[in-house]
Amino acid sequence: MAMRLSEQDSLCIPVPLYHCFGMVLAVLACVSTGCAMVFPGEAFDPAATLAAVHDERCTALHGVPTMFIAELDHPDFAKYDLSRLRTGIMAGSPCPIETMKRVVSTMHLSEITIAYGMTETSPVSFQSSTADPLDKRTTTVGRIQPHLEVKIIDPLGATVAVGETGELCTRGYSVMKGYWGDDAKTREAIVDGWMHTGDLATLDAEGYCNIVGRLKDMLIRGGENIYPREIEEFLFRHPKIQSVQVFGIPDEKYGEEVCAWIVPRPGEQLTEEDVREFCRGQIAHYKIPRYVRFVDELPMTVTGKVQKFVMRARMIEDLKLTEAKTA
Repeated sequence: MAMRLSEQDSLCIPVPLYHCFGMVLAVLACVSTGCAMVFPGEAFDPAATLAAVHDERCTALHGVPTMFIAELDHPDFAKYDLSRLRTGIMAGSPCPIETMKRVVSTMHLSEITIAYGMTETSPVSFQSSTADPLDKRTTTVGRIQPHLEVKIIDPLGATVAVGETGELCTRGYSVMKGYWGDDAKTREAIVDGWMHTGDLATLDAEGYCNIVGRLKDMLIRGGENIYPREIEEFLFRHPKIQSVQVFGIPDEKYGEEVCAWIVPRPGEQLTEEDVREFCRGQIAHYKIPRYVRFVDELPMTVTGKVQKFVMRARMIEDLKLTEAKTA
């Protein structure tokens, strides 16, 4: 198993048990290896999670990126002893490279892994290993799990070349039979046994996968394809930015414009011009956010997934735009 869990380990599980992350990647992983399970509480709380790791001397920790960010930026972070931590899984949504680096350097999670998949694929298709080089564990989601197949396709369904971007598809024992009571949705998602994930990805020559973003999140500004995750990864490098999400909103001239919602680090102040100046000369001019909004928190599901559609709808309402303008 990628994390090398054994009866000598104890895993802190702050993720919900009604989700595949908690039930499969946590509980079943422990049951199958003899690893102890530690539950910090009924719902996620960063202080309770840090306290559980400290008190129970946990060697492993799971969480979605927003959970790790909340733990890292907790005002009492330094008072907890996390020195026994070794491994765990960060998954559930795209994992920012800078967050992975902070988790490795300040939480002692030198063997942290990233897992990628869907509930529809039971749930993990790719996972990095503790033996993978650090750069691969921080910039990719690892390599494919045993007994599964993947391919990356262009809009016409043809397999793309190594290193090129396309939609990731998965086939094998883990793919679901279908959506309950929804044959039309099943036929749309599964074609000849291939689960169309809706995620844009690349595969390198060694088989390591990088998730570029969601197919539906890609925006087109003046004919240029823009992948929000690329801009998010860049902005995460700013020392005053805690979290950031980038998405497209309608624009009469360019079809779509780039918008960023940013959560500053506690106690820090940022202006829109600060953000744009940070971008100038570092990323393409058309990728620099035209709209920047600073918020205290991002709208998320109960499982910690960011809801970009909520942010987009609020910006459209605030700026009095209409969806028709995207045509």
